[in-house]
Amino acid sequence: MLAVRCRKIVKIYDSGGQRVTALGGIDLDIATGELMMLVGPSGCGKTTLISVIAGILDQDEGSCEVFGKDLAAMSNREKLKFRASHIGFVFQAFNLLPSLTVAENVSVPLLINGIRRAEAERKANSILEQVGLGDRTTFLPSQLSGGQQQRVAIARALIHDPGLIVCDEPTSALDHETGHTVMQLLKNTVLQSNRALVIVTHDSRIFSFADRTAEMDDGRIVKITDTSAAH
Repeated sequence: MLAVRCRKIVKIYDSGGQRVTALGGIDLDIATGELMMLVGPSGCGKTTLISVIAGILDQDEGSCEVFGKDLAAMSNREKLKFRASHIGFVFQAFNLLPSLTVAENVSVPLLINGIRRAEAERKANSILEQVGLGDRTTFLPSQLSGGQQQRVAIARALIHDPGLIVCDEPTSALDHETGHTVMQLLKNTVLQSNRALVIVTHDSRIFSFADRTAEMDDGRIVKITDTSAAH
């Protein structure tokens, strides 16, 4: 089953009166049960592409369907509801709410979906244990290291059991051992529940976790490599 189907995706930004093509006609399919990595130099369009896939940005041309739904055709309200049910996003900047505890931050997607607070926090505590932060549930984000904040962001992306998980540099602030543990958790999550996982990364230490790797340059996918046979 296809989780993501992109056809002829074009995204153009206006930069100081100049048109800059961030995506120049992207075709990409991502299946459920697959871990797809997007790699390439900074500024090549990787983050723009995952933002379109996650419904955070609308493309200017082409179509992007997630589980058969065209996000660009939805109203903002419909998009929010769809993302809350089907998509988990790990932002490079974490985007944690500074006034909430770690457990409260992780609970947010469940609360949006109408889960009672006590049940949401119970699930949050459980998934924080899985990412090695069971002893930090009552801390504020400002009391955590960058690597710990990154793991909170990953826990928040997983907690509502989304079918598609999109990560922007999920291991960039992590040491090798913690990065490996987090990637194993993400990989197991995909395999056990037939989800799809898309990761933008420059971290060569985690390339081996990918089933396929799409190399991007200058707003285009220049090569897709199947690495699943190496696992």
